[in-house]
Amino acid sequence: MHDSTSAPADLTWRIVGLVNIYRLLAATTLLVTHLLTAPLSAFGDALPRLFDQTCVIYLSVAALLAAAGRRYWPSRRVLVLVHTFIDTAAIAALLYASGGVASNLAVLLVLPVGAMVLLAEKREPALIAALATLGVLGQQILAQLAGLAPIADYPLAGLAGVVIFVLALSVWPVSNRLRENEVRMRRQEIDLANLAQLSEYIVQHLRESMLVVDATDRIRLINESAAQMLGEGVAVPGALLGEVSPPLLYRLAAWRNSRRSGEAEQNFGPMNNADGSALVLPHIAPLGMTEPAVVLIFLEDTAALAAKVQQSKLAALGRLSASIAHEIRNPVGAMSHAAQLLAESPALGADDRRLAEIVHGNAGRVSNIVENVLGLSHRAQPRTEELLLTEWCQRFAAEFCSTLQLPPSVLQVDAGDAGIKVLADPGQLHQIIWNLAQNALVHGAGAAPATGAVRLRYGRLAGNGRPYLEVCDQGPGIAAEDAERIFEPFFTRKSSGSGLGLFLARELAEINDATLLHRPGDPIGSIFRVVFADPARWQGQIAGSSG
Repeated sequence: MHDSTSAPADLTWRIVGLVNIYRLLAATTLLVTHLLTAPLSAFGDALPRLFDQTCVIYLSVAALLAAAGRRYWPSRRVLVLVHTFIDTAAIAALLYASGGVASNLAVLLVLPVGAMVLLAEKREPALIAALATLGVLGQQILAQLAGLAPIADYPLAGLAGVVIFVLALSVWPVSNRLRENEVRMRRQEIDLANLAQLSEYIVQHLRESMLVVDATDRIRLINESAAQMLGEGVAVPGALLGEVSPPLLYRLAAWRNSRRSGEAEQNFGPMNNADGSALVLPHIAPLGMTEPAVVLIFLEDTAALAAKVQQSKLAALGRLSASIAHEIRNPVGAMSHAAQLLAESPALGADDRRLAEIVHGNAGRVSNIVENVLGLSHRAQPRTEELLLTEWCQRFAAEFCSTLQLPPSVLQVDAGDAGIKVLADPGQLHQIIWNLAQNALVHGAGAAPATGAVRLRYGRLAGNGRPYLEVCDQGPGIAAEDAERIFEPFFTRKSSGSGLGLFLARELAEINDATLLHRPGDPIGSIFRVVFADPARWQGQIAGSSG
Protein backbone atom coordinates (compact mmCIF):
# COMPACT_ATOMS: atom_id res chain seq x y z
CA MET A 1 0.00 0.00 0.00
CA HIS A 2 1.44 3.34 -1.05
CA ASP A 3 -1.19 6.03 -0.46
CA SER A 4 -1.29 8.24 2.56
CA THR A 5 -4.35 6.58 4.09
CA SER A 6 -2.93 3.09 4.32
CA ALA A 7 0.41 2.56 6.04
CA PRO A 8 1.86 4.92 8.66
CA ALA A 9 4.42 7.37 7.30
CA ASP A 10 7.51 8.90 8.88
CA LEU A 11 5.57 11.78 10.42
CA THR A 12 3.11 9.31 11.95
CA TRP A 13 5.91 7.35 13.56
CA ARG A 14 7.49 10.50 14.96
CA ILE A 15 4.19 11.51 16.61
CA VAL A 16 3.61 7.97 17.91
CA GLY A 17 7.14 7.95 19.30
CA LEU A 18 6.49 11.19 21.21
CA VAL A 19 3.25 9.75 22.61
CA ASN A 20 5.12 6.63 23.76
CA ILE A 21 7.64 8.81 25.57
CA TYR A 22 4.74 10.71 27.17
CA ARG A 23 3.17 7.43 28.37
CA LEU A 24 6.44 6.23 29.87
CA LEU A 25 7.00 9.50 31.71
CA ALA A 26 3.38 9.85 32.89
CA ALA A 27 3.06 6.27 34.16
CA THR A 28 6.46 6.37 35.88
CA THR A 29 5.77 9.76 37.51
CA LEU A 30 2.33 8.70 38.79
CA LEU A 31 3.62 5.38 40.17
CA VAL A 32 6.67 6.86 41.91
CA THR A 33 4.70 9.83 43.31
CA HIS A 34 1.95 7.56 44.62
CA LEU A 35 4.39 5.17 46.29
CA LEU A 36 6.40 7.98 47.90
CA THR A 37 3.40 10.01 49.17
CA ALA A 38 1.07 7.18 50.27
CA PRO A 39 -1.19 7.22 52.22
CA LEU A 40 -1.45 11.00 51.75
CA SER A 41 -1.26 10.97 47.98
CA ALA A 42 -3.52 13.34 46.04
CA PHE A 43 -4.60 10.49 43.72
CA GLY A 44 -5.00 6.74 43.90
CA ASP A 45 -6.29 6.88 47.45
CA ALA A 46 -9.66 5.26 46.63
CA LEU A 47 -8.18 2.00 45.32
CA PRO A 48 -4.39 2.16 45.84
CA ARG A 49 -3.70 -1.41 44.70
CA LEU A 50 -5.68 -0.91 41.46
CA PHE A 51 -3.91 2.40 40.88
CA ASP A 52 -0.46 0.83 41.23
CA GLN A 53 -1.40 -2.14 39.03
CA THR A 54 -2.81 0.19 36.35
CA CYS A 55 0.37 2.31 36.37
CA VAL A 56 2.52 -0.82 36.00
CA ILE A 57 0.36 -2.17 33.14
CA TYR A 58 0.29 1.23 31.41
CA LEU A 59 4.08 1.52 31.78
CA SER A 60 4.59 -2.01 30.41
CA VAL A 61 2.33 -1.42 27.41
CA ALA A 62 4.11 1.88 26.69
CA ALA A 63 7.48 0.11 26.86
CA LEU A 64 6.29 -2.65 24.51
CA LEU A 65 4.97 -0.11 21.99
CA ALA A 66 8.23 1.85 22.17
CA ALA A 67 10.31 -1.33 21.73
CA ALA A 68 8.16 -2.50 18.83
CA GLY A 69 9.20 0.60 16.87
CA ARG A 70 7.95 0.79 13.29
CA ARG A 71 6.35 -2.61 13.14
CA TYR A 72 3.75 -3.17 10.46
CA TRP A 73 0.19 -2.05 11.20
CA PRO A 74 -2.68 -2.91 8.85
CA SER A 75 -3.41 0.79 8.40
CA ARG A 76 -3.01 4.11 10.09
CA ARG A 77 -6.69 4.02 11.09
CA VAL A 78 -6.12 0.83 13.10
CA LEU A 79 -3.00 2.33 14.70
CA VAL A 80 -4.87 5.49 15.76
CA LEU A 81 -7.86 3.64 17.22
CA VAL A 82 -5.72 1.10 19.10
CA HIS A 83 -3.60 3.83 20.68
CA THR A 84 -6.72 5.83 21.59
CA PHE A 85 -8.28 2.79 23.25
CA ILE A 86 -5.09 2.07 25.26
CA ASP A 87 -4.82 5.64 26.56
CA THR A 88 -8.55 5.94 27.31
CA ALA A 89 -8.71 2.61 29.16
CA ALA A 90 -5.57 3.28 31.21
CA ILE A 91 -6.45 6.84 32.22
CA ALA A 92 -10.09 5.89 32.93
CA ALA A 93 -8.83 3.13 35.27
CA LEU A 94 -6.55 5.64 37.02
CA LEU A 95 -9.49 8.05 37.42
CA TYR A 96 -11.65 5.27 38.85
CA ALA A 97 -8.92 4.25 41.34
CA SER A 98 -8.55 7.92 42.35
CA GLY A 99 -12.25 8.54 43.04
CA GLY A 100 -13.35 9.94 39.66
CA VAL A 101 -12.78 13.21 37.82
CA ALA A 102 -12.27 15.13 41.04
CA SER A 103 -8.67 13.85 41.00
CA ASN A 104 -8.10 15.98 37.86
CA LEU A 105 -6.26 13.11 36.17
CA ALA A 106 -8.52 13.51 33.11
CA VAL A 107 -6.06 16.14 31.93
CA LEU A 108 -3.73 13.26 31.05
CA LEU A 109 -5.97 12.55 28.04
CA VAL A 110 -5.31 15.93 26.42
CA LEU A 111 -1.97 15.10 24.80
CA PRO A 112 -2.79 11.54 23.57
CA VAL A 113 -6.15 12.64 22.18
CA GLY A 114 -4.63 15.69 20.46
CA ALA A 115 -1.84 13.55 18.97
CA MET A 116 -4.24 10.91 17.65
CA VAL A 117 -6.52 13.59 16.18
CA LEU A 118 -3.48 14.91 14.26
CA LEU A 119 -3.12 11.49 12.69
CA ALA A 120 -6.84 10.91 12.12
CA GLU A 121 -8.64 11.20 8.79
CA LYS A 122 -12.18 12.05 7.70
CA ARG A 123 -14.56 11.52 10.68
CA GLU A 124 -12.07 9.78 12.92
CA PRO A 125 -11.37 12.87 15.15
CA ALA A 126 -15.01 12.80 16.33
CA LEU A 127 -14.75 9.07 17.02
CA ILE A 128 -11.56 9.60 19.03
CA ALA A 129 -13.16 12.38 21.10
CA ALA A 130 -16.25 10.21 21.65
CA LEU A 131 -14.17 7.25 22.87
CA ALA A 132 -12.22 9.43 25.30
CA THR A 133 -15.41 11.13 26.57
CA LEU A 134 -17.18 7.79 27.04
CA GLY A 135 -14.17 6.56 28.99
CA VAL A 136 -14.34 9.53 31.37
CA LEU A 137 -18.14 9.35 31.80
CA GLY A 138 -18.13 5.55 32.09
CA GLN A 139 -15.59 5.47 34.90
CA GLN A 140 -17.51 8.27 36.63
CA ILE A 141 -20.72 6.25 36.55
CA LEU A 142 -18.93 3.16 37.93
CA ALA A 143 -17.17 5.20 40.62
CA GLN A 144 -20.46 6.77 41.73
CA LEU A 145 -22.23 3.38 41.80
CA ALA A 146 -19.33 1.91 43.80
CA GLY A 147 -19.48 4.79 46.26
CA LEU A 148 -16.07 6.09 45.30
CA ALA A 149 -17.32 9.41 43.89
CA PRO A 150 -20.24 11.72 44.74
CA ILE A 151 -23.03 12.36 42.27
CA ALA A 152 -22.07 16.02 42.30
CA ASP A 153 -19.01 15.19 40.13
CA TYR A 154 -21.10 14.48 37.03
CA PRO A 155 -20.99 18.11 35.79
CA LEU A 156 -17.20 18.01 36.13
CA ALA A 157 -17.11 14.79 34.10
CA GLY A 158 -19.33 16.39 31.45
CA LEU A 159 -17.06 19.43 31.34
CA ALA A 160 -14.06 17.14 30.77
CA GLY A 161 -15.91 15.57 27.83
CA VAL A 162 -16.68 19.02 26.39
CA VAL A 163 -13.00 19.99 26.69
CA ILE A 164 -12.01 16.81 24.85
CA PHE A 165 -14.44 17.53 21.99
CA VAL A 166 -13.33 21.17 21.76
CA LEU A 167 -9.72 20.00 21.62
CA ALA A 168 -10.53 17.49 18.85
CA LEU A 169 -12.43 20.08 16.80
CA SER A 170 -9.60 22.61 17.24
CA VAL A 171 -6.90 20.19 16.14
CA TRP A 172 -8.94 18.77 13.24
CA PRO A 173 -8.11 21.63 10.76
CA VAL A 174 -4.45 21.33 11.70
CA SER A 175 -4.73 17.61 11.01
CA ASN A 176 -6.12 18.26 7.53
CA ARG A 177 -3.32 20.66 6.67
CA LEU A 178 -0.75 18.32 8.15
CA ARG A 179 -2.12 15.43 6.12
CA GLU A 180 -2.12 17.50 2.93
CA ASN A 181 1.47 18.54 3.57
CA GLU A 182 2.39 14.93 4.23
CA VAL A 183 0.82 13.83 0.96
CA ARG A 184 2.63 16.64 -0.86
CA MET A 185 5.93 15.77 0.77
CA ARG A 186 5.49 12.10 -0.08
CA ARG A 187 4.80 13.00 -3.69
CA GLN A 188 7.87 15.21 -3.72
CA GLU A 189 9.95 12.39 -2.24
CA ILE A 190 8.66 10.05 -4.94
CA ASP A 191 9.37 12.66 -7.61
CA LEU A 192 12.87 13.24 -6.25
CA ALA A 193 13.52 9.50 -6.06
CA ASN A 194 12.28 9.08 -9.63
CA LEU A 195 14.39 12.04 -10.75
CA ALA A 196 17.46 10.58 -9.04
CA GLN A 197 16.85 7.22 -10.69
CA LEU A 198 16.36 8.93 -14.05
CA SER A 199 19.56 10.94 -13.62
CA GLU A 200 21.48 7.83 -12.64
CA TYR A 201 20.09 5.97 -15.65
CA ILE A 202 20.97 8.82 -18.02
CA VAL A 203 24.49 9.14 -16.62
CA GLN A 204 25.16 5.40 -16.80
CA HIS A 205 23.80 5.03 -20.33
CA LEU A 206 25.28 8.15 -21.87
CA ARG A 207 27.38 7.44 -24.93
CA GLU A 208 29.79 10.07 -23.62
CA SER A 209 32.21 8.84 -20.97
CA MET A 210 32.15 11.00 -17.85
CA LEU A 211 33.21 11.02 -14.23
CA VAL A 212 32.96 13.44 -11.30
CA VAL A 213 36.07 14.01 -9.15
CA ASP A 214 35.89 15.79 -5.79
CA ALA A 215 38.32 18.25 -4.24
CA THR A 216 40.45 15.42 -2.80
CA ASP A 217 40.90 13.87 -6.27
CA ARG A 218 38.64 10.96 -5.40
CA ILE A 219 36.10 9.62 -7.91
CA ARG A 220 32.60 10.47 -6.73
CA LEU A 221 30.60 9.30 -9.76
CA ILE A 222 31.58 7.45 -12.93
CA ASN A 223 29.50 5.91 -15.69
CA GLU A 224 30.03 2.55 -17.31
CA SER A 225 31.64 3.94 -20.45
CA ALA A 226 34.27 5.89 -18.50
CA ALA A 227 34.96 2.88 -16.26
CA GLN A 228 35.75 0.81 -19.35
CA MET A 229 38.18 3.46 -20.56
CA LEU A 230 40.00 3.83 -17.23
CA GLY A 231 39.83 0.17 -16.18
CA GLU A 232 36.83 -1.81 -14.99
CA GLY A 233 37.13 -2.99 -11.42
CA VAL A 234 39.58 -0.18 -10.63
CA ALA A 235 37.72 2.96 -11.74
CA VAL A 236 34.91 2.86 -9.18
CA PRO A 237 33.29 5.49 -6.95
CA GLY A 238 35.54 6.21 -3.99
CA ALA A 239 38.80 5.31 -5.73
CA LEU A 240 41.67 7.80 -5.87
CA LEU A 241 42.15 9.19 -9.37
CA GLY A 242 45.93 8.90 -9.08
CA GLU A 243 45.66 5.15 -8.50
CA VAL A 244 43.21 4.71 -11.40
CA SER A 245 44.87 6.92 -14.03
CA PRO A 246 48.06 8.89 -13.21
CA PRO A 247 48.03 10.68 -16.62
CA LEU A 248 44.51 11.94 -15.97
CA LEU A 249 45.47 13.10 -12.47
CA TYR A 250 48.44 14.98 -13.95
CA ARG A 251 46.14 16.80 -16.37
CA LEU A 252 43.66 17.60 -13.60
CA ALA A 253 46.42 18.96 -11.34
CA ALA A 254 47.75 21.17 -14.14
CA TRP A 255 44.21 22.38 -14.83
CA ARG A 256 43.70 23.28 -11.15
CA ASN A 257 47.05 25.14 -11.07
CA SER A 258 46.12 27.18 -14.12
CA ARG A 259 42.80 28.16 -12.48
CA ARG A 260 44.50 29.22 -9.25
CA SER A 261 47.10 31.31 -11.07
CA GLY A 262 44.50 32.92 -13.32
CA GLU A 263 46.18 31.65 -16.46
CA ALA A 264 44.35 30.38 -19.49
CA GLU A 265 43.19 26.81 -19.04
CA GLN A 266 45.59 24.39 -20.66
CA ASN A 267 44.55 22.16 -23.51
CA PHE A 268 46.11 18.73 -23.15
CA GLY A 269 46.73 16.18 -25.82
CA PRO A 270 45.18 12.70 -25.79
CA MET A 271 46.31 9.91 -23.49
CA ASN A 272 46.13 6.13 -23.73
CA ASN A 273 43.18 4.35 -22.17
CA ALA A 274 43.62 1.61 -19.57
CA ASP A 275 44.54 -1.22 -21.94
CA GLY A 276 46.34 0.92 -24.53
CA SER A 277 43.77 0.22 -27.24
CA ALA A 278 42.66 3.81 -27.86
CA LEU A 279 43.52 7.47 -27.35
CA VAL A 280 41.36 9.45 -24.94
CA LEU A 281 41.06 13.24 -24.84
CA PRO A 282 39.90 14.62 -21.43
CA HIS A 283 37.74 17.76 -21.12
CA ILE A 284 37.48 19.27 -17.61
CA ALA A 285 34.72 21.56 -16.31
CA PRO A 286 34.19 22.85 -12.72
CA LEU A 287 31.03 22.12 -10.74
CA GLY A 288 30.30 24.98 -8.36
CA MET A 289 32.39 27.93 -7.23
CA THR A 290 34.39 26.32 -4.43
CA GLU A 291 38.17 25.96 -4.60
CA PRO A 292 39.45 23.38 -5.16
CA ALA A 293 36.43 22.69 -7.29
CA VAL A 294 34.56 19.47 -7.79
CA VAL A 295 35.05 18.77 -11.49
CA LEU A 296 33.22 17.00 -14.27
CA ILE A 297 35.54 15.22 -16.70
CA PHE A 298 34.41 14.08 -20.12
CA LEU A 299 36.59 11.46 -21.81
CA GLU A 300 36.41 11.68 -25.58
CA ASP A 301 37.47 8.76 -27.74
CA THR A 302 39.66 10.38 -30.37
CA ALA A 303 38.90 7.56 -32.80
CA ALA A 304 35.27 8.61 -32.86
CA LEU A 305 36.30 12.25 -33.23
CA ALA A 306 38.65 11.35 -36.08
CA ALA A 307 35.87 9.53 -37.87
CA LYS A 308 33.68 12.64 -37.73
CA VAL A 309 36.28 14.91 -39.30
CA GLN A 310 37.64 12.35 -41.74
CA GLN A 311 35.52 13.49 -44.68
CA SER A 312 36.34 17.18 -44.27
CA LYS A 313 40.01 16.34 -43.85
CA LEU A 314 40.08 14.29 -47.03
CA ALA A 315 38.28 17.02 -48.93
CA ALA A 316 40.85 19.61 -47.80
CA LEU A 317 43.72 17.30 -48.70
CA GLY A 318 42.15 16.68 -52.07
CA ARG A 319 42.10 20.38 -52.84
CA LEU A 320 45.64 20.77 -51.54
CA SER A 321 46.93 17.83 -53.54
CA ALA A 322 45.34 19.15 -56.72
CA SER A 323 47.16 22.45 -56.24
CA ILE A 324 50.41 20.65 -55.49
CA ALA A 325 50.05 18.47 -58.57
CA HIS A 326 49.67 21.44 -60.88
CA GLU A 327 51.79 24.12 -59.20
CA ILE A 328 54.70 22.19 -57.70
CA ARG A 329 55.05 18.77 -59.26
CA ASN A 330 55.92 19.83 -62.80
CA PRO A 331 58.40 22.62 -61.85
CA VAL A 332 60.12 20.35 -59.35
CA GLY A 333 60.37 17.62 -61.97
CA ALA A 334 61.94 20.06 -64.42
CA MET A 335 64.42 21.24 -61.77
CA SER A 336 65.37 17.67 -60.95
CA HIS A 337 65.88 16.76 -64.61
CA ALA A 338 67.92 19.90 -65.27
CA ALA A 339 70.11 19.27 -62.21
CA GLN A 340 70.70 15.70 -63.34
CA LEU A 341 71.76 16.85 -66.84
CA LEU A 342 73.93 19.56 -65.36
CA ALA A 343 75.70 17.05 -63.10
CA GLU A 344 76.55 14.96 -66.17
CA SER A 345 78.31 17.89 -67.91
CA PRO A 346 82.07 17.27 -68.20
CA ALA A 347 82.79 20.99 -67.89
CA LEU A 348 81.70 21.09 -64.23
CA GLY A 349 84.20 20.95 -61.46
CA ALA A 350 83.87 18.80 -58.35
CA ASP A 351 82.32 21.58 -56.26
CA ASP A 352 79.76 22.50 -58.91
CA ARG A 353 78.94 18.83 -59.45
CA ARG A 354 78.29 18.50 -55.70
CA LEU A 355 75.94 21.47 -55.80
CA ALA A 356 74.04 19.95 -58.72
CA GLU A 357 73.69 16.71 -56.78
CA ILE A 358 72.28 18.65 -53.80
CA VAL A 359 69.71 20.33 -56.10
CA HIS A 360 68.81 16.98 -57.62
CA GLY A 361 68.49 15.25 -54.20
CA ASN A 362 66.31 17.92 -52.65
CA ALA A 363 64.13 18.07 -55.77
CA GLY A 364 63.61 14.33 -55.34
CA ARG A 365 62.72 14.88 -51.70
CA VAL A 366 60.09 17.47 -52.65
CA SER A 367 58.73 15.05 -55.25
CA ASN A 368 58.41 12.35 -52.58
CA ILE A 369 56.48 14.73 -50.34
CA VAL A 370 54.13 15.53 -53.21
CA GLU A 371 53.62 11.82 -53.91
CA ASN A 372 52.88 11.13 -50.25
CA VAL A 373 50.26 13.87 -50.07
CA LEU A 374 48.70 12.72 -53.33
CA GLY A 375 48.58 9.15 -52.09
CA LEU A 376 47.00 10.27 -48.84
CA SER A 377 44.22 12.23 -50.48
CA HIS A 378 43.49 9.78 -53.29
CA ARG A 379 43.74 6.53 -51.38
CA ALA A 380 40.98 4.05 -52.04
CA GLN A 381 38.54 2.73 -49.45
CA PRO A 382 39.86 -0.39 -47.73
CA ARG A 383 39.09 -3.83 -49.11
CA THR A 384 39.06 -5.68 -45.83
CA GLU A 385 39.97 -9.34 -45.52
CA GLU A 386 40.52 -11.73 -42.65
CA LEU A 387 44.28 -12.09 -42.17
CA LEU A 388 46.02 -14.67 -39.99
CA LEU A 389 48.72 -12.66 -38.24
CA THR A 390 51.16 -15.56 -37.90
CA GLU A 391 51.36 -16.14 -41.64
CA TRP A 392 51.12 -12.46 -42.57
CA CYS A 393 54.00 -11.43 -40.28
CA GLN A 394 56.28 -14.19 -41.57
CA ARG A 395 55.65 -13.21 -45.20
CA PHE A 396 56.11 -9.52 -44.40
CA ALA A 397 59.43 -10.07 -42.59
CA ALA A 398 60.81 -12.14 -45.45
CA GLU A 399 59.75 -9.58 -48.07
CA PHE A 400 61.05 -6.62 -46.05
CA CYS A 401 64.52 -8.10 -45.53
CA SER A 402 64.73 -9.34 -49.11
CA THR A 403 63.71 -6.01 -50.64
CA LEU A 404 66.12 -3.95 -48.52
CA GLN A 405 68.84 -6.63 -48.79
CA LEU A 406 69.07 -7.09 -45.05
CA PRO A 407 69.93 -10.24 -43.12
CA PRO A 408 66.75 -12.10 -42.01
CA SER A 409 67.83 -11.68 -38.38
CA VAL A 410 67.39 -7.87 -38.54
CA LEU A 411 63.58 -8.13 -38.50
CA GLN A 412 62.41 -10.92 -36.22
CA VAL A 413 58.86 -12.10 -35.49
CA ASP A 414 58.02 -13.05 -31.91
CA ALA A 415 55.70 -16.06 -32.05
CA GLY A 416 52.31 -15.43 -30.46
CA ASP A 417 48.87 -17.00 -30.54
CA ALA A 418 48.75 -18.86 -33.85
CA GLY A 419 45.01 -18.38 -34.21
CA ILE A 420 44.81 -14.57 -34.06
CA LYS A 421 43.01 -13.06 -37.04
CA VAL A 422 42.48 -9.43 -37.92
CA LEU A 423 40.24 -7.60 -40.35
CA ALA A 424 42.17 -5.15 -42.57
CA ASP A 425 43.07 -4.21 -46.11
CA PRO A 426 46.22 -6.28 -46.87
CA GLY A 427 47.82 -3.57 -49.01
CA GLN A 428 47.19 -0.77 -46.54
CA LEU A 429 48.31 -2.88 -43.57
CA HIS A 430 51.47 -3.70 -45.54
CA GLN A 431 52.07 0.02 -46.09
CA ILE A 432 51.54 0.82 -42.39
CA ILE A 433 53.91 -1.84 -41.04
CA TRP A 434 56.50 -1.20 -43.78
CA ASN A 435 56.58 2.46 -42.82
CA LEU A 436 56.93 1.64 -39.11
CA ALA A 437 59.62 -0.99 -39.68
CA GLN A 438 61.61 1.31 -41.97
CA ASN A 439 61.38 4.10 -39.40
CA ALA A 440 62.60 1.67 -36.74
CA LEU A 441 65.64 0.87 -38.87
CA VAL A 442 66.45 4.48 -39.74
CA HIS A 443 65.70 6.17 -36.44
CA GLY A 444 66.06 3.28 -34.00
CA ALA A 445 68.76 0.92 -35.21
CA GLY A 446 71.06 3.33 -37.01
CA ALA A 447 73.10 2.84 -40.14
CA ALA A 448 74.23 -0.69 -39.21
CA PRO A 449 71.23 -2.48 -37.74
CA ALA A 450 72.07 -5.24 -35.29
CA THR A 451 70.54 -8.66 -35.03
CA GLY A 452 67.01 -8.36 -33.69
CA ALA A 453 67.07 -4.57 -34.09
CA VAL A 454 63.39 -4.59 -35.09
CA ARG A 455 60.79 -7.03 -33.81
CA LEU A 456 57.20 -7.77 -34.78
CA ARG A 457 54.96 -8.88 -31.94
CA TYR A 458 51.27 -9.70 -31.96
CA GLY A 459 48.66 -10.80 -29.42
CA ARG A 460 45.45 -9.78 -27.72
CA LEU A 461 44.84 -7.00 -25.23
CA ALA A 462 44.12 -8.28 -21.74
CA GLY A 463 41.18 -5.95 -21.14
CA ASN A 464 38.94 -6.40 -24.18
CA GLY A 465 40.58 -9.11 -26.27
CA ARG A 466 41.23 -6.84 -29.27
CA PRO A 467 44.11 -8.09 -31.46
CA TYR A 468 47.21 -5.95 -31.91
CA LEU A 469 50.44 -5.91 -33.92
CA GLU A 470 53.55 -4.11 -32.63
CA VAL A 471 56.76 -2.87 -34.23
CA CYS A 472 59.50 -2.56 -31.60
CA ASP A 473 63.03 -1.20 -31.86
CA GLN A 474 65.99 -0.92 -29.50
CA GLY A 475 66.98 2.64 -30.38
CA PRO A 476 67.23 5.74 -28.19
CA GLY A 477 63.47 6.24 -28.23
CA ILE A 478 61.42 9.38 -28.75
CA ALA A 479 61.84 12.42 -26.51
CA ALA A 480 58.96 13.04 -24.13
CA GLU A 481 58.34 16.51 -25.56
CA ASP A 482 58.00 15.04 -29.07
CA ALA A 483 55.77 12.08 -28.17
CA GLU A 484 52.55 14.09 -28.59
CA ARG A 485 53.62 15.51 -31.97
CA ILE A 486 55.07 12.58 -33.87
CA PHE A 487 51.77 11.91 -35.67
CA GLU A 488 51.38 15.49 -36.82
CA PRO A 489 51.93 16.04 -40.57
CA PHE A 490 55.39 17.39 -41.54
CA PHE A 491 56.77 17.03 -37.99
CA THR A 492 60.27 15.53 -38.01
CA ARG A 493 63.62 15.96 -36.26
CA LYS A 494 65.54 14.53 -39.21
CA SER A 495 66.80 16.82 -41.95
CA SER A 496 66.10 14.19 -44.59
CA GLY A 497 62.58 13.25 -43.50
CA SER A 498 59.27 14.55 -44.80
CA GLY A 499 57.34 14.13 -41.53
CA LEU A 500 54.45 12.41 -43.31
CA GLY A 501 55.25 8.76 -42.66
CA LEU A 502 53.65 8.33 -39.23
CA PHE A 503 50.80 10.69 -40.15
CA LEU A 504 50.01 8.60 -43.21
CA ALA A 505 50.31 5.37 -41.21
CA ARG A 506 47.81 6.57 -38.60
CA GLU A 507 45.40 7.76 -41.29
CA LEU A 508 45.54 4.36 -42.99
CA ALA A 509 44.97 2.65 -39.64
CA GLU A 510 41.92 4.78 -38.92
CA ILE A 511 40.17 3.97 -42.20
CA ASN A 512 40.69 0.29 -41.32
CA ASP A 513 38.93 0.85 -37.96
CA ALA A 514 42.25 0.40 -36.18
CA THR A 515 44.29 2.67 -33.91
CA LEU A 516 48.01 3.41 -34.15
CA LEU A 517 49.60 4.22 -30.78
CA HIS A 518 53.10 4.89 -29.50
CA ARG A 519 54.60 4.07 -26.13
CA PRO A 520 58.18 3.95 -24.83
CA GLY A 521 60.00 0.63 -25.00
CA ASP A 522 60.89 -1.45 -21.99
CA PRO A 523 63.55 -0.55 -21.05
CA ILE A 524 64.68 1.30 -24.20
CA GLY A 525 63.49 1.99 -27.71
CA SER A 526 60.01 2.65 -29.02
CA ILE A 527 56.90 0.54 -29.58
CA PHE A 528 54.32 1.38 -32.23
CA ARG A 529 51.15 -0.66 -31.73
CA VAL A 530 48.31 -1.13 -34.22
CA VAL A 531 45.14 -2.13 -32.33
CA PHE A 532 42.61 -3.68 -34.68
CA ALA A 533 38.82 -3.65 -34.59
CA ASP A 534 36.96 -5.60 -31.94
CA PRO A 535 36.49 -9.15 -33.30
CA ALA A 536 32.88 -9.12 -32.06
CA ARG A 537 32.09 -6.49 -34.73
CA TRP A 538 33.63 -8.31 -37.67
CA GLN A 539 30.41 -9.69 -39.08
CA GLY A 540 28.86 -6.23 -39.32
CA GLN A 541 31.99 -4.83 -40.96
CA ILE A 542 32.22 -7.70 -43.45
CA ALA A 543 28.57 -7.30 -44.38
CA GLY A 544 29.02 -3.54 -44.77
CA SER A 545 32.10 -3.86 -46.98
CA SER A 546 30.58 -6.59 -49.14
CA GLY A 547 27.38 -4.58 -49.65
